Amino acid sequence: MSDESGMEVEAVRYLIRHDTRYQYDQPVGESRQLVRLTPRELPRQRCLAHQLFIDPEPQRGEDFRDGFGNAVRSLHFEREHEMLFVRAESLVEVVAPQAFEIDHSPAWEEVRDGLSYRAGRPLDAARLEATEFLFESRHVRVKNDFADYARADFRTDTPLLVAVDGLMRRIRLEFTYDPEATEISTPVTEVLATRRGVCQDFAHLMLSCLRSLGLAARYVSGYILTHPPAGRPRLIGADATHAWVSVFCPGYGWVDYDPTNAQMPTTEHVTLAWGRDFSDVSPLRGVILGGGEHEPEIAVTMVPEAERALLHPENPSDIVFTPS
Repeated sequence: MSDESGMEVEAVRYLIRHDTRYQYDQPVGESRQLVRLTPRELPRQRCLAHQLFIDPEPQRGEDFRDGFGNAVRSLHFEREHEMLFVRAESLVEVVAPQAFEIDHSPAWEEVRDGLSYRAGRPLDAARLEATEFLFESRHVRVKNDFADYARADFRTDTPLLVAVDGLMRRIRLEFTYDPEATEISTPVTEVLATRRGVCQDFAHLMLSCLRSLGLAARYVSGYILTHPPAGRPRLIGADATHAWVSVFCPGYGWVDYDPTNAQMPTTEHVTLAWGRDFSDVSPLRGVILGGGEHEPEIAVTMVPEAERALLHPENPSDIVFTPS
C-alpha cells in the first residue's frame, strides 16, 4: 500500500466479523433496517473485501451513501419473521498515519475563529465541511459546563492538537470505564457529573467539550484490536465496536483521538463510519411492526489476517467467507 506521497509503506490486514441477532418475543410482520457495517475507504485504509449474510433474506435492498459518505445498505422485510440475523465480514488493510508534530499546529483560538461565521467572509471547502460538526446533536451538548472542563488544557495560544491531546489524556485519567454505568440514552451531562461510562460516552463527552469551545469535531465508529492476556487464547465474538473522535485542524485535516485509551489511533483502529454522534452511525437501525420486547445480541471479532483460521477453521485459506 502507498501513502499520500506515493511511497510504499507496510500495511496490516485484519479480518472482522460483526454479528447482530434479534430474537423477537412476537412475530414481526414487516421491518425496514439500515445497515452501516462497511468499513470506509480512506487514504490509509482500504476495505479489500466485504460481505453481508442476512437471515431471513430481505425482499428488497438498496446500497447508497448517507450525507456523511458512509456506505449504507437498506433492507426491507415484507414477510413475517421471529428472528433477524445480520453478519458482516470484512478484510481491511490499514497503514499508520504519517508522523507529524502536534506542537506545530495552529493555536486553538485561531482555528475557532476561522470556523466562526462572519458576514461577507466565504469559507474554503474544508472549513465549510467542518462547520457541520460545530453544533449540538442528539447525544452532544454545547454548554458552558463542557467548555469549563476543557479549559484546563485549552489555555491561551496553546496549539490546537496539543490542547486536544491533553483533553484526551485527562478524560482517560479522570473518568472510569464502567459498562454498567450508562445506557445509550444516558445524557452526556450525567457522564460529566458521574465521571463514568464507556467508549461511546467518552467520545460524546469529548465532542461536547470541543464543540462547546467552537471547534469542529466528529464521532467516529469502528473497531480496535484487543490483546488477550498472556497465555490466554483470543476469544471469538468477545470484542465490541469502538468509538473515538476526530477534530478538524487546518493544514492537518481531520486528526483522530481515542479518549478511552488515551492514544492517537494508528494501525490497530479500523474506521467504520462517522457522523455528528452515535445516532448517525448506528450499525443497525430500523423500524418494525410487531416484535414485542427484544434486545440485540452482538458479537464482534477482529483478528490479524494471520489468525484467519480462528474465524473459519473449516476453511482457513479463504479471504472472505460465506457463512454456512
